[in-house]
Amino acid sequence: MAFPRPGLARLLLLIAPRAVGWVDGVLIAACALTLLGIGIFYARRQRTTEEYFVSGRNRRSFIPGISLVAAMFSLVAYIGNPGEVVQHGPVLVCAVLVALPFGYLAVGWLLIPLIMRLPITSAYELLELRLGRSVRLLGAATFVCMRLVWMSLILCTAATVLVAVMDCGPQWVPAFEIGLCLVATTYTLIGGIDAVMVTSVLEFFLLIIGAALTIASISWRMGGVAAWWPHHWQAHWPAQPFFSWSPLVRVTAVGTFVSYVISTICGAGSDQVNIQRYLTTRDAATARRAFLTGALGIGSLMLILGLVGLALLGFYSHLPGGLPANLSFERHGDAFFPHYISHYLPAGASGLVISALLASAVSGISPGMNSVTTVISKDFIGLLWPAAARTDAEQLRTARVLVFVIGLVVLAGSRVVALVGGDLIEVSSKTVNLLFYPMFGLFFLAMFVPFGTTFGAILGMAYSVAAAVLIGYWDTLTGQPRLSFQWIAPVSFATSLAFGCLFSLVPTRGISRRRLASYTGTALAVLSLAIAWVVRT
Repeated sequence: MAFPRPGLARLLLLIAPRAVGWVDGVLIAACALTLLGIGIFYARRQRTTEEYFVSGRNRRSFIPGISLVAAMFSLVAYIGNPGEVVQHGPVLVCAVLVALPFGYLAVGWLLIPLIMRLPITSAYELLELRLGRSVRLLGAATFVCMRLVWMSLILCTAATVLVAVMDCGPQWVPAFEIGLCLVATTYTLIGGIDAVMVTSVLEFFLLIIGAALTIASISWRMGGVAAWWPHHWQAHWPAQPFFSWSPLVRVTAVGTFVSYVISTICGAGSDQVNIQRYLTTRDAATARRAFLTGALGIGSLMLILGLVGLALLGFYSHLPGGLPANLSFERHGDAFFPHYISHYLPAGASGLVISALLASAVSGISPGMNSVTTVISKDFIGLLWPAAARTDAEQLRTARVLVFVIGLVVLAGSRVVALVGGDLIEVSSKTVNLLFYPMFGLFFLAMFVPFGTTFGAILGMAYSVAAAVLIGYWDTLTGQPRLSFQWIAPVSFATSLAFGCLFSLVPTRGISRRRLASYTGTALAVLSLAIAWVVRT
């Protein structure tokens, strides 16, 4: 079934920006060349797969920590968070800032010590140690699918935004996608994890500078911060209560807090992109400091982007002549940041902000490329076809070929994710997160449930994915009003844990394959009937 194109993509292509000047062009070109140069520099140091995948496991905390920001915070969030504040208010941003310390405590003192005890390169090796090879392959395949969708979403969003702010028509979107994907693929292919992490540091500071320049520009134009600072709840902001049991309420403070803490735990405990950063460090204490650095980086970006949203709202509320054509606060929040970049930032400043968008785009794609390559190399090729790459040099060559192939897949996938409806925050929740929380259920059983079984892990994940899809696409499947995307995290997470533990109690050890198949078929039939009943009623 086809879904409408995202409002952002459809709207941004209607924006008629001014032409990018030569100063901006030089800055943008310098950013692209710097990214490629970092890859070339580190290419000389990548002689083994240990260096290519985990940087020799001797990194200190700062670079892996800042790299975690790129892993958890992408161009989607950079554009989406100011848009959220403009269109819906500051509740989501504020609740995330409150949730950050709780996520750090859970991950830093519970999950990281468990992960760092194991001599692993792929996170999914942990699953085989406890639940068997089939669960390892399931977890690895889920991660690969999830990250391919995520990278495709970033590429699609980045190309659309850059087209909007650089005086190009919609026919240039595929060309921008090819260019961005080529830059990300090239420096990931030749530079490995070191190039990916160092470019993430560059991206982080460019994002901070770009957001700060936007706030400074608006403040200068309006005569100070007080001119745009809101003093009351805006009339177009919908009600965002502290808490509500109604799944129709889009955002609540408690809902944001709970979903963000769950997201942090699930990502830190099951996502290879995050776990691979811990593995580049020397020990659990260093990995914990790296995660703290990443959490502080996320908090800093969320705070400054929240201020960007408030500044944009104040500026456009007082704009002489009213809002631009085709833009409204109630429907087009994600479009105001790109619109301001393309129309009101002075020469040079706009080039820096566009460079930040470029760096954010490729730094959001490259960690996924490197981690997907790691998982395919270790969990599929190394496990299923060990003779395919005997020497370390052959494994390194295979990894680089995989990066190139992954780049082509992401390029094709960017055309597909453009069909998913909703604003940027909702689109990411309705694509990537459908597999994100179910995947952590496998790790939860492996690490914390002594009686967990292969049967329980697989069926628990199936039920969890079904729950996530039902909530994410409730309106499409049932014709009823859309449910809040914030319910995907707690419901999918709870379903994974509950049914994973429940099915682990089924006595499957030592039974025949035929009987195990009948158990599996019965459980899946019950799930199918339950879905059909919910959809029809």
